[in-house]
Amino acid sequence: MGYNIMEKINIIHLLHILVFGSLLFYVAIKKNKIPVWLYSVLFYLGIFVFFYQGYEMYKKLQLGKTPWISLFHMVIIAPVLVLIGYNGVETPSYFYEFTLMLAFTVIGYHGYYLFLDWK
Repeated sequence: MGYNIMEKINIIHLLHILVFGSLLFYVAIKKNKIPVWLYSVLFYLGIFVFFYQGYEMYKKLQLGKTPWISLFHMVIIAPVLVLIGYNGVETPSYFYEFTLMLAFTVIGYHGYYLFLDWK
């Protein structure tokens, strides 16, 4: 049994708010006191995001659509995740502050569009 495109979009918004936004917020608040295993998760998540969004960008360009969301993930989100994951506890504090800004951005952006979809 399938679901329509609006349900898929709402799932994407909820996933970004509840999982990814919360993860970024947690990492930003705890800074280098997060569990050591989480650095590996962030590193590989960043690599996954980069390649997945590269594929999404390719598909969008083939359809003549703008790939700006994919580019944002590839140029901003993925490198931050990889750098925090790679540097581990030695990550400079400004990366955590930037991650906090990203967390608010993710939660705010997806919360806004989720609200618009439910109207």
